[in-house]
Amino acid sequence: MVEELELFLKSHDAGRYTRDHFDKYCKKEKLCLSIPTIHIAGSNGKGSTARFLEAIYLAQGYKVGAFIKPSFVCVNESIRLNGEEIDDQTLARLYKDESKAIAKYDLSAFEATVGIAYRYFEEKRPDIVIIEAGMGGGVDATNIDEMDTILSIITSISLEHTAYLGTTVSQIAYSKSGIIKEEKPILIGQLEDEAKNIVREYAEDMDAPFYEVDSFHFDQVLPDGYHFDYRPFKDLSVSTFSRYQLKNASIVIEATKILAETFPVSEEAVRKGLRCTLLPGRFEQVGNLIFDGAHNPEATKELVASLNRVRGGKRVHVLFASMRDKNIAVMLPELNRDFDHIILTTFDHPRARKEEDYFLYLGDYEFLSDPKKALEDLIHQFPDDLILITGSLAFVGFLRRFYVK
Repeated sequence: MVEELELFLKSHDAGRYTRDHFDKYCKKEKLCLSIPTIHIAGSNGKGSTARFLEAIYLAQGYKVGAFIKPSFVCVNESIRLNGEEIDDQTLARLYKDESKAIAKYDLSAFEATVGIAYRYFEEKRPDIVIIEAGMGGGVDATNIDEMDTILSIITSISLEHTAYLGTTVSQIAYSKSGIIKEEKPILIGQLEDEAKNIVREYAEDMDAPFYEVDSFHFDQVLPDGYHFDYRPFKDLSVSTFSRYQLKNASIVIEATKILAETFPVSEEAVRKGLRCTLLPGRFEQVGNLIFDGAHNPEATKELVASLNRVRGGKRVHVLFASMRDKNIAVMLPELNRDFDHIILTTFDHPRARKEEDYFLYLGDYEFLSDPKKALEDLIHQFPDDLILITGSLAFVGFLRRFYVK
Protein backbone atom coordinates (compact mmCIF):
# COMPACT_ATOMS: atom_id res chain seq x y z
CA MET A 1 0.00 0.00 0.00
CA VAL A 2 2.92 2.36 0.66
CA GLU A 3 4.21 1.70 -2.87
CA GLU A 4 0.75 2.54 -4.20
CA LEU A 5 0.79 5.82 -2.25
CA GLU A 6 4.27 6.72 -3.53
CA LEU A 7 3.13 6.09 -7.11
CA PHE A 8 0.09 8.30 -6.57
CA LEU A 9 2.21 11.09 -5.09
CA LYS A 10 4.61 11.06 -8.04
CA SER A 11 1.92 11.05 -10.69
CA HIS A 12 -1.01 13.08 -9.39
CA ASP A 13 -0.53 16.85 -9.64
CA ALA A 14 2.80 16.58 -7.86
CA GLY A 15 3.46 20.28 -8.34
CA ARG A 16 0.15 21.61 -6.99
CA TYR A 17 0.17 22.87 -3.40
CA THR A 18 -3.04 24.91 -3.37
CA ARG A 19 -6.21 23.59 -1.81
CA ASP A 20 -8.23 23.46 -5.02
CA HIS A 21 -10.41 20.57 -3.84
CA PHE A 22 -9.37 20.41 -0.22
CA ASP A 23 -11.98 22.65 1.40
CA LYS A 24 -14.81 20.38 0.30
CA TYR A 25 -12.88 17.30 1.42
CA CYS A 26 -12.17 18.83 4.85
CA LYS A 27 -15.81 19.81 5.35
CA LYS A 28 -17.39 16.57 4.15
CA GLU A 29 -14.78 14.24 5.68
CA LYS A 30 -14.47 16.30 8.91
CA LEU A 31 -10.72 16.85 8.74
CA CYS A 32 -9.34 19.00 11.56
CA LEU A 33 -6.18 19.68 13.51
CA SER A 34 -7.38 20.29 17.06
CA ILE A 35 -3.90 20.20 18.62
CA PRO A 36 -1.93 23.38 19.47
CA THR A 37 -0.18 24.18 16.18
CA ILE A 38 2.63 26.43 15.00
CA HIS A 39 2.03 27.20 11.32
CA ILE A 40 5.00 28.39 9.26
CA ALA A 41 4.94 30.05 5.83
CA GLY A 42 7.59 31.99 3.94
CA SER A 43 9.58 32.15 0.73
CA ASN A 44 12.71 30.76 2.39
CA GLY A 45 13.64 29.15 5.68
CA LYS A 46 10.32 27.67 6.75
CA GLY A 47 11.54 24.05 6.70
CA SER A 48 14.65 24.80 8.76
CA THR A 49 12.60 26.93 11.16
CA ALA A 50 10.23 24.00 11.63
CA ARG A 51 13.15 21.64 12.23
CA PHE A 52 14.70 23.90 14.87
CA LEU A 53 11.36 24.25 16.69
CA GLU A 54 10.77 20.51 16.59
CA ALA A 55 14.22 19.88 18.11
CA ILE A 56 13.83 22.47 20.88
CA TYR A 57 10.43 21.23 22.04
CA LEU A 58 11.65 17.64 21.90
CA ALA A 59 14.67 18.62 23.99
CA GLN A 60 12.27 20.07 26.56
CA GLY A 61 10.40 16.76 26.74
CA TYR A 62 7.22 17.61 24.83
CA LYS A 63 5.54 15.15 22.50
CA VAL A 64 5.93 16.83 19.10
CA GLY A 65 4.36 16.24 15.71
CA ALA A 66 5.86 17.83 12.60
CA PHE A 67 4.89 18.11 8.95
CA ILE A 68 7.89 19.29 6.91
CA LYS A 69 8.11 19.21 3.11
CA PRO A 70 9.54 18.24 0.72
CA SER A 71 10.56 14.65 1.32
CA PHE A 72 13.78 13.56 -0.37
CA VAL A 73 13.51 9.78 -0.28
CA CYS A 74 9.97 8.80 0.72
CA VAL A 75 6.78 10.43 1.96
CA ASN A 76 7.44 9.11 5.49
CA GLU A 77 10.05 11.86 5.95
CA SER A 78 7.40 14.56 5.86
CA ILE A 79 5.28 13.20 8.72
CA ARG A 80 7.09 12.93 12.04
CA LEU A 81 6.25 12.21 15.65
CA ASN A 82 8.82 12.70 18.40
CA GLY A 83 11.57 12.96 15.81
CA GLU A 84 10.67 9.66 14.13
CA GLU A 85 9.17 9.26 10.66
CA ILE A 86 5.75 7.67 10.37
CA ASP A 87 6.20 3.93 9.89
CA ASP A 88 5.16 2.13 6.70
CA GLN A 89 2.39 0.13 8.37
CA THR A 90 0.66 3.20 9.81
CA LEU A 91 1.11 5.17 6.61
CA ALA A 92 -0.37 2.33 4.55
CA ARG A 93 -3.36 2.04 6.91
CA LEU A 94 -4.09 5.76 6.81
CA TYR A 95 -3.80 5.88 3.04
CA LYS A 96 -6.13 2.91 2.70
CA ASP A 97 -8.63 4.63 4.99
CA GLU A 98 -8.49 7.84 2.95
CA SER A 99 -8.01 6.46 -0.57
CA LYS A 100 -11.70 6.55 -1.58
CA ALA A 101 -12.09 10.13 -0.37
CA ILE A 102 -8.83 11.14 -2.07
CA ALA A 103 -10.19 9.82 -5.36
CA LYS A 104 -13.69 11.20 -4.79
CA TYR A 105 -12.49 14.77 -4.26
CA ASP A 106 -9.64 14.50 -6.80
CA LEU A 107 -7.02 15.59 -4.29
CA SER A 108 -3.53 16.51 -5.42
CA ALA A 109 -0.49 14.70 -4.03
CA PHE A 110 0.12 17.52 -1.55
CA GLU A 111 -3.52 17.69 -0.43
CA ALA A 112 -3.56 13.93 0.12
CA THR A 113 -0.32 14.05 2.13
CA VAL A 114 -1.63 16.87 4.32
CA GLY A 115 -4.85 14.95 4.95
CA ILE A 116 -2.95 11.81 6.00
CA ALA A 117 -0.61 13.85 8.22
CA TYR A 118 -3.46 15.60 10.03
CA ARG A 119 -5.31 12.27 10.57
CA TYR A 120 -2.11 10.87 12.04
CA PHE A 121 -1.63 13.76 14.45
CA GLU A 122 -5.26 13.62 15.54
CA GLU A 123 -4.81 9.94 16.24
CA LYS A 124 -1.55 10.29 18.20
CA ARG A 125 -2.43 13.56 20.02
CA PRO A 126 1.03 15.11 20.55
CA ASP A 127 1.40 18.12 22.84
CA ILE A 128 2.22 20.44 19.94
CA VAL A 129 2.34 20.21 16.14
CA ILE A 130 4.62 22.17 13.80
CA ILE A 131 3.36 22.60 10.22
CA GLU A 132 5.33 23.88 7.26
CA ALA A 133 3.14 25.39 4.55
CA GLY A 134 3.65 24.35 0.95
CA MET A 135 3.91 27.45 -1.22
CA GLY A 136 1.52 30.01 0.18
CA GLY A 137 -0.64 30.92 3.12
CA GLY A 138 -4.28 31.69 2.41
CA VAL A 139 -4.50 29.28 -0.54
CA ASP A 140 -2.23 26.59 0.90
CA ALA A 141 -3.59 23.09 1.56
CA THR A 142 -2.06 23.06 5.06
CA ASN A 143 -4.23 26.03 6.03
CA ILE A 144 -7.54 24.46 6.96
CA ASP A 145 -10.42 26.12 8.85
CA GLU A 146 -10.54 23.67 11.76
CA MET A 147 -7.00 24.26 13.01
CA ASP A 148 -5.87 25.23 16.52
CA THR A 149 -3.13 27.66 15.51
CA ILE A 150 -1.34 29.12 18.53
CA LEU A 151 1.33 30.96 16.52
CA SER A 152 1.77 31.81 12.85
CA ILE A 153 5.24 32.51 11.47
CA ILE A 154 6.20 34.12 8.17
CA THR A 155 9.95 33.69 7.75
CA SER A 156 10.58 35.74 4.61
CA ILE A 157 8.79 37.09 1.54
CA SER A 158 10.10 37.41 -1.99
CA LEU A 159 8.74 37.10 -5.51
CA GLU A 160 7.90 33.43 -6.08
CA HIS A 161 5.03 31.24 -7.30
CA THR A 162 3.64 34.31 -9.04
CA ALA A 163 1.11 32.23 -10.98
CA TYR A 164 -0.55 31.34 -7.66
CA LEU A 165 0.32 34.04 -5.12
CA GLY A 166 0.47 37.29 -7.09
CA THR A 167 2.94 39.23 -9.19
CA THR A 168 4.12 41.78 -6.62
CA VAL A 169 5.71 41.53 -3.18
CA SER A 170 2.59 43.13 -1.69
CA GLN A 171 0.30 40.54 -3.25
CA ILE A 172 2.53 37.67 -2.12
CA ALA A 173 2.73 39.14 1.40
CA TYR A 174 -1.06 39.30 1.53
CA SER A 175 -1.36 35.71 0.34
CA LYS A 176 1.11 34.39 2.90
CA SER A 177 -0.68 36.39 5.61
CA GLY A 178 -3.61 34.04 5.10
CA ILE A 179 -2.18 31.71 7.77
CA ILE A 180 -2.85 34.39 10.44
CA LYS A 181 -5.72 33.38 12.70
CA GLU A 182 -8.02 35.69 14.61
CA GLU A 183 -6.54 36.90 17.92
CA LYS A 184 -3.57 34.51 17.56
CA PRO A 185 -0.02 35.91 17.46
CA ILE A 186 1.94 36.33 14.24
CA LEU A 187 5.75 36.45 14.14
CA ILE A 188 7.63 37.68 11.08
CA GLY A 189 11.24 37.52 10.03
CA GLN A 190 13.09 40.61 8.86
CA LEU A 191 10.85 41.61 5.95
CA GLU A 192 11.13 44.60 3.65
CA ASP A 193 8.82 47.46 4.65
CA GLU A 194 6.46 46.83 1.72
CA ALA A 195 5.81 43.25 2.85
CA LYS A 196 5.92 44.04 6.56
CA ASN A 197 3.24 46.69 6.29
CA ILE A 198 0.90 44.32 4.47
CA VAL A 199 1.32 41.61 7.11
CA ARG A 200 0.89 44.14 9.92
CA GLU A 201 -2.35 45.46 8.42
CA TYR A 202 -3.66 41.93 7.97
CA ALA A 203 -2.80 41.16 11.60
CA GLU A 204 -4.59 44.30 12.79
CA ASP A 205 -7.72 43.27 10.87
CA MET A 206 -7.56 39.88 12.61
CA ASP A 207 -6.80 41.39 16.06
CA ALA A 208 -3.67 39.22 16.00
CA PRO A 209 -0.73 40.29 18.20
CA PHE A 210 2.16 41.24 15.89
CA TYR A 211 5.80 40.34 16.62
CA GLU A 212 8.98 40.87 14.63
CA VAL A 213 12.28 39.04 15.04
CA ASP A 214 15.26 41.02 16.33
CA SER A 215 18.78 40.94 14.87
CA PHE A 216 21.41 38.42 15.91
CA HIS A 217 24.88 39.65 16.85
CA PHE A 218 28.56 38.65 17.06
CA ASP A 219 28.31 35.78 14.57
CA GLN A 220 31.50 33.89 13.80
CA VAL A 221 32.48 30.66 12.05
CA LEU A 222 34.16 28.10 14.28
CA PRO A 223 35.11 24.46 13.51
CA ASP A 224 31.75 23.19 14.81
CA GLY A 225 29.59 25.71 12.91
CA TYR A 226 28.29 29.22 13.44
CA HIS A 227 28.20 30.86 16.88
CA PHE A 228 26.11 33.95 17.63
CA ASP A 229 24.19 35.95 20.24
CA TYR A 230 20.45 36.49 20.30
CA ARG A 231 18.79 38.13 23.25
CA PRO A 232 18.89 37.01 26.00
CA PHE A 233 21.34 34.21 25.07
CA LYS A 234 25.08 34.46 24.53
CA ASP A 235 27.27 32.18 22.41
CA LEU A 236 24.54 30.06 20.86
CA SER A 237 25.63 27.70 18.10
CA VAL A 238 24.19 25.87 15.12
CA SER A 239 25.81 22.86 13.45
CA THR A 240 26.03 24.42 10.00
CA PHE A 241 28.32 26.72 8.02
CA SER A 242 25.41 28.50 6.34
CA ARG A 243 25.03 31.96 7.82
CA TYR A 244 21.42 32.26 6.64
CA GLN A 245 20.43 29.66 9.24
CA LEU A 246 21.11 32.25 11.94
CA LYS A 247 18.06 34.16 10.70
CA ASN A 248 15.95 31.03 11.09
CA ALA A 249 17.42 30.26 14.51
CA SER A 250 16.62 33.80 15.66
CA ILE A 251 13.01 33.44 14.54
CA VAL A 252 12.79 30.19 16.47
CA ILE A 253 14.13 31.72 19.69
CA GLU A 254 11.63 34.56 19.39
CA ALA A 255 8.82 32.03 18.84
CA THR A 256 9.69 30.14 22.03
CA LYS A 257 9.58 33.44 23.93
CA ILE A 258 6.12 34.27 22.56
CA LEU A 259 4.82 30.83 23.62
CA ALA A 260 6.70 30.72 26.93
CA GLU A 261 3.57 30.75 29.09
CA THR A 262 1.88 27.78 27.43
CA PHE A 263 4.97 25.88 26.26
CA PRO A 264 7.91 26.94 28.44
CA VAL A 265 11.40 25.81 27.43
CA SER A 266 14.70 26.07 29.27
CA GLU A 267 17.86 27.68 28.00
CA GLU A 268 19.39 24.20 27.90
CA ALA A 269 16.63 22.98 25.57
CA VAL A 270 17.11 25.99 23.29
CA ARG A 271 20.85 25.40 23.06
CA LYS A 272 20.44 21.67 22.49
CA GLY A 273 17.70 22.13 19.90
CA LEU A 274 19.70 24.62 17.86
CA ARG A 275 22.51 22.06 17.58
CA CYS A 276 20.20 19.58 15.85
CA THR A 277 20.99 17.95 12.54
CA LEU A 278 19.39 20.18 9.94
CA LEU A 279 17.24 19.01 7.07
CA PRO A 280 18.91 17.51 3.99
CA GLY A 281 19.62 19.86 1.12
CA ARG A 282 20.23 22.95 3.26
CA PHE A 283 23.91 23.74 2.73
CA GLU A 284 24.56 20.03 3.20
CA GLN A 285 28.17 19.09 2.47
CA VAL A 286 29.03 15.53 1.42
CA GLY A 287 32.70 15.32 0.58
CA ASN A 288 33.34 18.09 -1.93
CA LEU A 289 29.65 18.28 -2.91
CA ILE A 290 27.31 20.90 -1.46
CA PHE A 291 23.56 20.34 -1.77
CA ASP A 292 21.51 23.49 -1.27
CA GLY A 293 17.94 23.97 -2.41
CA ALA A 294 18.14 27.74 -2.94
CA HIS A 295 15.19 28.30 -5.27
CA ASN A 296 14.75 32.07 -5.58
CA PRO A 297 16.96 35.18 -5.73
CA GLU A 298 16.85 35.83 -1.98
CA ALA A 299 17.97 32.29 -1.16
CA THR A 300 20.61 32.30 -3.90
CA LYS A 301 22.15 35.50 -2.57
CA GLU A 302 22.34 34.03 0.94
CA LEU A 303 23.83 30.80 -0.42
CA VAL A 304 26.58 32.63 -2.32
CA ALA A 305 27.47 34.73 0.73
CA SER A 306 27.62 31.66 2.99
CA LEU A 307 29.73 29.61 0.58
CA ASN A 308 32.14 32.46 -0.04
CA ARG A 309 32.86 32.66 3.70
CA VAL A 310 33.91 29.00 3.98
CA ARG A 311 35.18 27.97 0.52
CA GLY A 312 38.79 28.63 1.46
CA GLY A 313 39.79 29.78 -2.01
CA LYS A 314 38.55 26.63 -3.75
CA ARG A 315 36.94 26.81 -7.16
CA VAL A 316 33.18 26.21 -7.27
CA HIS A 317 31.35 24.44 -10.10
CA VAL A 318 27.56 24.75 -10.17
CA LEU A 319 25.03 22.20 -11.44
CA PHE A 320 21.73 24.08 -11.69
CA ALA A 321 18.11 23.17 -12.39
CA SER A 322 15.00 25.11 -11.45
CA MET A 323 11.26 25.24 -11.81
CA ARG A 324 9.76 27.23 -14.69
CA ASP A 325 8.27 29.91 -12.41
CA LYS A 326 11.59 30.88 -10.79
CA ASN A 327 13.46 34.09 -11.53
CA ILE A 328 16.63 32.67 -13.02
CA ALA A 329 17.35 36.02 -14.68
CA VAL A 330 18.54 37.11 -11.22
CA MET A 331 19.66 33.75 -9.81
CA LEU A 332 22.10 32.77 -12.56
CA PRO A 333 24.06 36.06 -12.61
CA GLU A 334 24.28 35.89 -8.81
CA LEU A 335 25.93 32.48 -9.05
CA ASN A 336 28.03 33.39 -12.07
CA ARG A 337 29.49 36.49 -10.42
CA ASP A 338 31.33 34.53 -7.71
CA PHE A 339 31.59 30.95 -8.96
CA ASP A 340 33.67 29.46 -11.73
CA HIS A 341 31.48 27.28 -13.90
CA ILE A 342 27.71 26.78 -14.31
CA ILE A 343 26.02 23.85 -16.03
CA LEU A 344 22.27 24.01 -16.64
CA THR A 345 20.25 20.80 -16.58
CA THR A 346 16.76 19.42 -15.98
CA PHE A 347 15.10 16.61 -14.02
CA ASP A 348 11.90 14.61 -13.85
CA HIS A 349 9.30 16.98 -12.41
CA PRO A 350 6.15 18.46 -14.02
CA ARG A 351 7.28 22.04 -13.28
CA ALA A 352 11.00 21.61 -14.05
CA ARG A 353 12.60 23.75 -16.76
CA LYS A 354 13.53 21.83 -19.90
CA GLU A 355 16.20 22.84 -22.40
CA GLU A 356 13.80 25.07 -24.35
CA ASP A 357 12.91 26.94 -21.16
CA TYR A 358 16.54 28.08 -20.86
CA PHE A 359 16.71 29.41 -24.44
CA LEU A 360 17.71 32.94 -23.36
CA TYR A 361 20.70 31.57 -21.42
CA LEU A 362 22.09 28.84 -23.64
CA GLY A 363 24.60 31.22 -25.19
CA ASP A 364 26.11 31.94 -21.77
CA TYR A 365 25.85 28.57 -20.02
CA GLU A 366 26.30 24.95 -21.03
CA PHE A 367 23.20 22.74 -20.95
CA LEU A 368 23.37 18.98 -20.30
CA SER A 369 20.16 16.98 -20.43
CA ASP A 370 21.31 14.15 -18.14
CA PRO A 371 21.87 15.54 -14.61
CA LYS A 372 23.25 12.28 -13.25
CA LYS A 373 25.94 12.05 -15.91
CA ALA A 374 26.67 15.76 -15.52
CA LEU A 375 27.29 15.24 -11.80
CA GLU A 376 29.46 12.18 -12.39
CA ASP A 377 31.55 14.11 -14.93
CA LEU A 378 32.02 17.05 -12.55
CA ILE A 379 33.12 14.73 -9.75
CA HIS A 380 35.60 13.03 -12.07
CA GLN A 381 36.97 16.22 -13.64
CA PHE A 382 37.27 18.36 -10.50
CA PRO A 383 38.11 16.12 -7.52
CA ASP A 384 39.77 18.97 -5.61
CA ASP A 385 37.12 21.65 -6.24
CA LEU A 386 33.70 22.25 -4.71
CA ILE A 387 30.61 21.16 -6.64
CA LEU A 388 27.37 22.98 -5.80
CA ILE A 389 24.00 21.40 -6.68
CA THR A 390 21.28 24.02 -6.45
CA GLY A 391 18.28 25.77 -8.07
CA SER A 392 15.43 23.77 -6.53
CA LEU A 393 14.87 21.64 -3.44
CA ALA A 394 13.20 19.01 -5.60
CA PHE A 395 16.23 18.93 -7.91
CA VAL A 396 18.62 18.73 -4.96
CA GLY A 397 16.61 15.85 -3.54
CA PHE A 398 16.63 14.07 -6.89
CA LEU A 399 20.44 14.22 -7.26
CA ARG A 400 21.06 13.62 -3.58
CA ARG A 401 19.15 10.32 -3.77
CA PHE A 402 21.22 9.31 -6.79
CA TYR A 403 24.54 10.29 -5.23
CA VAL A 404 23.93 8.72 -1.83
CA LYS A 405 22.73 5.49 -3.43
